[in-house]
Amino acid sequence: MSINIPIKNIYYMLSYVFQSLQDQGYKNLETEEFKNIGDLCAAIICIGVEKIIKRGIFKEYVPIEEKMYAIKGRIDIAETIKSSVRYKNQLVCEYDEFSVNSYLNRIIKTTAILLIKSDISNVRKKRLKGLMNYFHEVDVIDEHRINWLVNYNKNNSIYQMLISVCKMVIKGMIHTKQEGGVKLSDFIDEQQEHKIYEKFILEYYRREHKDIKANAIKVDWAVEGNRRHLPDMKTDITLQTADGRGTLIIDAKYYTHNMQMQFDKEKVHSGNLYQIFSYVKNYEAGCLSDCSVAGMLLYAKTLDQIQPDDEYNMSGNKIVVRTLDLSQNFEGIKKDLDGIYERFVSGDFFVEDVPITIGLRRERI
Repeated sequence: MSINIPIKNIYYMLSYVFQSLQDQGYKNLETEEFKNIGDLCAAIICIGVEKIIKRGIFKEYVPIEEKMYAIKGRIDIAETIKSSVRYKNQLVCEYDEFSVNSYLNRIIKTTAILLIKSDISNVRKKRLKGLMNYFHEVDVIDEHRINWLVNYNKNNSIYQMLISVCKMVIKGMIHTKQEGGVKLSDFIDEQQEHKIYEKFILEYYRREHKDIKANAIKVDWAVEGNRRHLPDMKTDITLQTADGRGTLIIDAKYYTHNMQMQFDKEKVHSGNLYQIFSYVKNYEAGCLSDCSVAGMLLYAKTLDQIQPDDEYNMSGNKIVVRTLDLSQNFEGIKKDLDGIYERFVSGDFFVEDVPITIGLRRERI
């Protein structure tokens, strides 16, 4: 992504993606300045870890394997036989211990140490080092082999947002070995940024416009018979009026270049148009007879001179292509998203003489 997104905007976007960032403890982040995205992530982790420490660091039963003279837990016969020559009269026992050395705490400590070695503010480094004193019994793990499939429950739910931020940081890191530690040139890669962009738009409409339904839904193929090898179709954002008759399917796109070159001319990405058209037509085929469906490709603005901004009437449906400037003041971003709501959801949206009702009124031209 070639456009420069202000760190403060990334914080605001994350506050929509992660509901926990709306808590009072994180509100002060709105007034702070950050050196880079990693500095922001470090600040979030600091506040989250402080909350965990106050509540009590999460413990779980951790499997332990230990050589000992007395039996504890289960004897590992195979390992005991292997080590019997070297460790006479000792048994290899396996047992569970209730410990702070849980997998969740290992992920947090591993991320914190990587951030301490990175290019973040000295204030944040010092704060992280102090907090890690509470994690002295927690092991560091290989960040390349972390299993992110974590089960959450009422006892460890406070970790969910923090682990997501850790994943965002670690997955986006570019590691280069240099004197002075690990250099993390990009804390969030383009794939991670796209996920944040997509999720932010969905959560924005959920929170700010409760009179409509905002979801990411699965669209069924309008085919008869065998569907076995057909790929899944899942929308990024689907906005529906309360009565279900008006639907706008939004496909969020986050690219380095929003246009493709064809015969020395810049065109909208053909694959993107095929995709949104397929979503619209298949969804329309499965909805009520009087429903109206439109589609939108919403690109994050880049530095390219030409940005897509068009509307097309395709086989009775409106297909719109727009860009969203993430480099502007966040109030401007909200205004643009609200404008989409007003134009394509609140009002009437027509294709020629075919009534397409995205709002509550239904008319004909």
